[in-house]
Amino acid sequence: MSYGIKAYKSVGVKDDLAVADPHRVIQLLMQGALENMAKAKGSMERKDYAGKSAAVSKAMTIISALQGSLDMEAGGEISDNLWALYDFMVNHLMLASRSNSPSKVDEVMELMLSIKGAWDQIPVSEREKGYQMQVARQSHSASGF
Repeated sequence: MSYGIKAYKSVGVKDDLAVADPHRVIQLLMQGALENMAKAKGSMERKDYAGKSAAVSKAMTIISALQGSLDMEAGGEISDNLWALYDFMVNHLMLASRSNSPSKVDEVMELMLSIKGAWDQIPVSEREKGYQMQVARQSHSASGF
């Protein structure tokens, strides 16, 4: 990819993040994880071990960020299940990298695609309710009550 295209993509993502609501940020993180897993898989197939390592590392970092963004208090069982899935994904990517296994990367990509598909289906009205609950909890905790 030429430098100009890379720069354009980088600016596009930064611009998108600058105005993104929390729902969109998670979508962008999931997309970034998927893109890096695809790069890792291609690098494995080309025997580009440095490229594989960089892409797997980025994907694992993004998935860890998704895991860290979970609201374990408010999310209940859903957050618990996502935490476990993200943990599995990170560990499975580590195994995929060690064994140079594109099929293991595919397994993680399928999981991420399922989660992203469900995330993308959340109606705007439900997103708004979630934002309002989050703001209320933050203001409640900030007031010390």
